[in-house]
Formats: sequence, structure tokens, C-alpha cells
Amino acid sequence: MGFDASHLKALDCTLRLFVIPLSIASIWLSVTNQQNNISYGKLEFTNFTGLKYMVGISAASGGYALFTAIALWVRGLVTKAWFFFVSDQLVAYLMVTSLAAIWEILYLAYNGDQMVSWSEACTSFGKFCSRLKLVLVLHAITLCCFLALAVISAYRVFSRFQPPSKDNEEEKEMH
Repeated sequence: MGFDASHLKALDCTLRLFVIPLSIASIWLSVTNQQNNISYGKLEFTNFTGLKYMVGISAASGGYALFTAIALWVRGLVTKAWFFFVSDQLVAYLMVTSLAAIWEILYLAYNGDQMVSWSEACTSFGKFCSRLKLVLVLHAITLCCFLALAVISAYRVFSRFQPPSKDNEEEKEMH
């Protein structure tokens, strides 16, 4: 991979710390997102279960990123590479599901669903949709960071094992 252990640790920690302000920003933009429309009423964060889910996942991933950034530098807090591997994978998967929830909300807001008589809403609630697009972008960047972290933690775990050699394979075939 071209990195020595200290460079990999620094990259790992930097990505974890980078995730925290992104998570805070997406939470703040989501929770404070609201818009009044004279014809249709008020649209706000609490109207969408998918946004509440995303905020919960963002809060958990931001807290996890802080904990693991500290754990990288404090000996004895978390010493198992497997912990990082499994938890980074889990957080990345949860980020994918919450990103899908935001994507679905935006898709329906811009396109509606004619089969169930939902019209698009972004012409009436443009500010709300614009902020939600920004949340989508921030959340997507956060997901990319966690995907990179998942690869780094996988590298750390699996680089400890030796690849199978020809001698071992021939020995197994003989038995």
C-alpha cells in the first residue's frame, strides 16, 4: 500500500477527526431545516422519519469517530484490530442505509410519486430541498470517509496473516 504504520495511523486518525464536523454539520442542517408555505403549511425535520434516522446515525457515527480517534492514541483503550475492522464495517453499512433514506426523501420531493398521488414538493419548498441536498452531500462525504476507514481497518487486520504459499498447498494436497 506504500504506507508505513505511522503514516497509516495518521491517515486513519485524520479521517476519523474529519468525520466529526461533517456529522455535526449534517445534523445541524437537518434539525434546523424548516420552511413555511402559505398554501401548504410548514415542512420541517420532524415530518420525516428518514431524516430522524439519518440524524441518529450521524450522531452515532460522529461519537464513534471521536472515540476511535482517541482509542488510536491511548494504549489499552481498544487494542484489538478486529474491533476497528468490525465496527468500521458496521458504521459504513449504517451510513449507506441513512444515505439511501435521504436520497429517497429528495427523490420524492423533486419528482413526487404519481402512483399514490404525491406531487413534487420542491417548487413549493425550495429552501428546504436545497438544504436537504447539502445534507446529502455532507453525508456522502462522511460515507466515503468511513468506506476508506473500513479499507484501512481491513488492511490492518488482514496484513497480519501470511498469504498461502505453494509449499503449504502442495502439503495439503499430499494429505
